[in-house]
Amino acid sequence: MSSHPTDFQGSVIDAVREAIEQQIQNSRATVNGGGGHFSIEVTSPVFAGMSKLESQRLVYSAIAHLMQGDMPPVHAVDSLKTQTPAAS
Repeated sequence: MSSHPTDFQGSVIDAVREAIEQQIQNSRATVNGGGGHFSIEVTSPVFAGMSKLESQRLVYSAIAHLMQGDMPPVHAVDSLKTQTPAAS
């Protein structure tokens, strides 16, 4: 795992997950990683009818504040997967 300097206090994984789940209605996010690099999977019915690019832009907009500044807690998203819930 790489090292990435940040002055962020607390769990970056929790902050990313919470930001996504608060911004994207009825979403469930799984976040893994560290050192500024993260893998994210998001499931939400909101993605229905969206292109892959549109759904990924929605996720990036939810975490944009965590990627800004000189020492952001999120340096890179190495993997981003978006999907709708499976039909029951």
